[in-house]
Amino acid sequence: MLNLITAVIKPHMLEAVKDAVKDAGVSGMTVSEVQGFGRQGGHSETYRGAEYEVDFIPKVKVEILVEFDEVDRLTESIRKAAGVGEVGDGKIWVSPVDRAIRIRTGEMGVDAL
Repeated sequence: MLNLITAVIKPHMLEAVKDAVKDAGVSGMTVSEVQGFGRQGGHSETYRGAEYEVDFIPKVKVEILVEFDEVDRLTESIRKAAGVGEVGDGKIWVSPVDRAIRIRTGEMGVDAL
């Protein structure tokens, strides 16, 4: 069975997470720039003398497709690499994947990883 690990992290933690995932033996991941807010909320900024509220904070979303038995080890690696113990460190969640297909070869399931 396959699972999708999704982590939303601070942008400056991406290199540490990438290194931790590679050290764990993962051969690929997808990274997207996203925006959001959680407990830390937004913040105020000033532009040309006018103050305005920024509701969304820049984040990075990392997605990794893995076998079920690798989930705990990889989520812990990501948590350790991305966490500094502050509000806004991010979230990790795991979703089951019914099917994965490698487009080039048509391989399915674990073979598609």
